[in-house]
Amino acid sequence: MFTKLEEVVDRFREIEGLMSDPTLMANQEKFRALTKEHADLAEVVEAYGQYCKVCEEIEGNRELLKENDDELRAMAKAELPDLEARKEELAQQLKILLLPKDPNDGRNIILEVRAGTGGDEAALFAGDLFRMYSRYAEVRRWRVEIMSSTESEAGGVKEIIALISGDRVYSRLKFESGTHRVQRVPETEAQGRIHTSACTVAVLPEADDVDVDINPTDLRIDVYRASGAGGQHVNKTESAVRITHLPTGVVVSCQDEKSQHKNKAKAMKVLQSKILDARVAEQQAAQAADRKSQVGSGDRSERIRTYNFPQGRCTDHRIGLTLYKLDAIMQGDLDEVIDALTTHSQAETMSGREN
Repeated sequence: MFTKLEEVVDRFREIEGLMSDPTLMANQEKFRALTKEHADLAEVVEAYGQYCKVCEEIEGNRELLKENDDELRAMAKAELPDLEARKEELAQQLKILLLPKDPNDGRNIILEVRAGTGGDEAALFAGDLFRMYSRYAEVRRWRVEIMSSTESEAGGVKEIIALISGDRVYSRLKFESGTHRVQRVPETEAQGRIHTSACTVAVLPEADDVDVDINPTDLRIDVYRASGAGGQHVNKTESAVRITHLPTGVVVSCQDEKSQHKNKAKAMKVLQSKILDARVAEQQAAQAADRKSQVGSGDRSERIRTYNFPQGRCTDHRIGLTLYKLDAIMQGDLDEVIDALTTHSQAETMSGREN
């Protein structure tokens, strides 16, 4: 580990030297790449610096134990347990920081929420889930842009697709893909019986143009009149767009904008992300035969979480986490759940590397 850390420090210093070269500014692409790499390495270098400092303090205290001064020896002895604990904490942190990074962690995401089994109640819960993620995004100062939505007559959403952009969005929300189950008494239930409904969530890393090269001849583009709850452009012009990627059969559509051109641009962005996500899934399946032991497969058919309203309980089935703070979670207080999933994933990765 320490050989790797020394290599990181050397590379960090090398990048600092390169970034100080005024001629580098002429190559903006290279400058941006170096700036990103510098930022990625900075946390490791800082933690390693703290680790080395603590090691020096431990060595200094051990030297003081050899002194004749009883007071100095007592102070040094009293400080050693805390310093040893801090050393172990930093060593663990460094192991995590040196784990292979998910190349998509820094990306924005395409978030898809769809109503599943449960009729109107599932559509209402899909709307609740989307508001939950929107509020979480607001707390983290991310931007949410709705790409496409289909409302239900009961007031929920049958399907909603949004682009969420900001700092490391994918790294925080990548474990949210799967089936989310809700248990509660619907407003329309006169007998007060608890119903179980479900929604599916998909989190796709946003694709750049350079990530997915789509041949225009592989696309079938259909335009049609928008339909929905209302709006001046609904059923007036053929502004809605449906794009089919013929080689993969992936179909996306968008009708939220009044402009056909804008709807096409949004649909293309979603299509690119879907194709990239499929490629990533194929790579992960090929590279990790034990993927099922990790946190979530990303498969939308996998039941990952239950929201039980009568008990005020939220349970993540993948890691056995149960929190009795459902109201706060539905208001976007997701950090405790997400942090637990991230920690579990890191522990699984470290265990796999050690074995």
